[in-house]
Amino acid sequence: MLDAIPEVSGLSGQPRKRPGKLHPDKGYDFARCRRYLKQRGITARIARCGVESKERLGRHRWVVERTHAWFAGFGKLRIRFERSLDIHRALLSLAAAVICSRFVDDFC
Repeated sequence: MLDAIPEVSGLSGQPRKRPGKLHPDKGYDFARCRRYLKQRGITARIARCGVESKERLGRHRWVVERTHAWFAGFGKLRIRFERSLDIHRALLSLAAAVICSRFVDDFC
């Protein structure tokens, strides 16, 4: 998934292609995951299984969970029925546009 992140354009200097920090859940608490992120220059903030409580990373993780809930509001995206990746990606893009337009309407 990290390799699929597009470059961030419009910033001065070289375009950034990866995040500086990552906040995955305890399911990614493996040495190979931490090594992979370190090799790519990404700071890993992974909760350790059985050590850290979910409250410490919860303030960061809720953004991801909330976004998943917004996308789940679109029935076709709750479960991926589309066999074609192009159609699924188009539906995700359309859902993201609708979600963003809702925020624009709220601020105007």
